[in-house]
Amino acid sequence: MSTGPSPPLPYGGRVSRPLLFLDVDGPLNPYAAQPERRPDGYTTIRVAVSPGRRLRVWLNPSHGPALLALDYDLCWATTWMDSANRWIAPVVGLPELPYVDFGAGLFAHRADGVHWKTEAIVAHAAGRPFAWVDDEQSPADETFVTRHHPGPALLHHVSPRIGLREPDFTALAEFAATAQP
Repeated sequence: MSTGPSPPLPYGGRVSRPLLFLDVDGPLNPYAAQPERRPDGYTTIRVAVSPGRRLRVWLNPSHGPALLALDYDLCWATTWMDSANRWIAPVVGLPELPYVDFGAGLFAHRADGVHWKTEAIVAHAAGRPFAWVDDEQSPADETFVTRHHPGPALLHHVSPRIGLREPDFTALAEFAATAQP
């Protein structure tokens, strides 16, 4: 597993801070919301995914400042990988972030029911405390993380119908406070 560029912590990070792995579709882009009704506070971007095909993405510009206010080092954990820095970060107000490069593991099915992202995220964390915000974790992922990650970890599920909300930020802040060395 390789990872994308990891610049020196550009927003005042300390190495002792936990990592916050961010998925895009679900937490930041509530793709399962009513398709004809953009959620309040969100803006729409259209991303070219192939010639003549554009993907509608809803993003909330308040999410970036709220994420940066948390006591974490942020990292993309999304199929967007480095493209999140081009398409998502500027709209939500985030700087360029490192990302987990899922490479050949992208969408790879596992017989044990563990999500295809989980092993790469645990490897990227390298023992550091982390929270992972996604809409696809399961009890199998919790079990995998417990068995293979020595530090504190929070797998935080976000509904793809509503995206990140204030209670999610509260849960993340509470975990960061307890995960500090």
